[in-house]
Amino acid sequence: MFTTQRLNQAYETAHRISYDKNSKFILFSDVHRGDNSISDEFAHNQNIYYFALQYYYNEGFTYVEAGDGDELWEHSKFDVIRYAHSDVFMLLRDFYLNNRFVMLFGNHNNTFRNLNTIQNNLFHFYDEYEEFFNQLFPNIRVHESVILENRELDQEILVVHGHQGDFINDQIWPIMRFLSRHFWRYFHIIGFRNPASPAKNIHKRHKIEKNYTKWIQHSRKILIAGHTHRPKYPKSYELPYFNTGCCIHPRNITGLEIQNNEIAMVEWRIMPNASGTLQIKRRVTRGPMPIESFMLRDSETASK
Repeated sequence: MFTTQRLNQAYETAHRISYDKNSKFILFSDVHRGDNSISDEFAHNQNIYYFALQYYYNEGFTYVEAGDGDELWEHSKFDVIRYAHSDVFMLLRDFYLNNRFVMLFGNHNNTFRNLNTIQNNLFHFYDEYEEFFNQLFPNIRVHESVILENRELDQEILVVHGHQGDFINDQIWPIMRFLSRHFWRYFHIIGFRNPASPAKNIHKRHKIEKNYTKWIQHSRKILIAGHTHRPKYPKSYELPYFNTGCCIHPRNITGLEIQNNEIAMVEWRIMPNASGTLQIKRRVTRGPMPIESFMLRDSETASK
């Protein structure tokens, strides 16, 4: 029930973005950029991620980062993360300065809900090489949720991180942040699993996803989330719940592309070609399907 309330709240306060068949979006979530140390789960995929972002920048996509872009539970200072992955942030700045970067906060970077924190960390940074303060994302606003509203169809897509209503990660997150920063940060290196994470707890993940579908059933909206780290592209008989997956999987990164009023699940991974040379490849794993085909009518919601 609380998940429904929190998603309703996120819907009512969402930042709205209009789009049409000429619009292009790439949605990634759960990047978890860290300090490039052995505990940084993003580090092994940073080249794949950077290469994918270059592709989307050159192809004119808008990048929607659906929460947990930066690992601020394990690291108290954003500057450490920005310095460790400075090339990534310079590319993100290019997106932003071209009005093509939309940032959402999740549970692991929910301190960005605070305007002072955003101003002090994201507006500018200290350039160690040039020894002066430079712009990063000047005047950026970090949202809890975004609604993609189609100008040609009577249809909306709600994009959230997905932690809304998750008791451990939404209501008592300060406790979990303390444990992650001073305990789980070190223990997951040697194989221990954090029981609070839906990515590592199948029962918890299924419970969260069940709550997502309850909200969809009542709201008749398409929902895109992250948080569980499990990619999801609904089958024809399922409610329209999509999940971007994550960027810290051992072998690949996954995301959702929207273009030509269609949506597709994609993965990027390092693969050898015929001669054995390693290359980063993009592969469509599900879709593309017209977004209109996922729209719900009153009779459909009653039957699912």
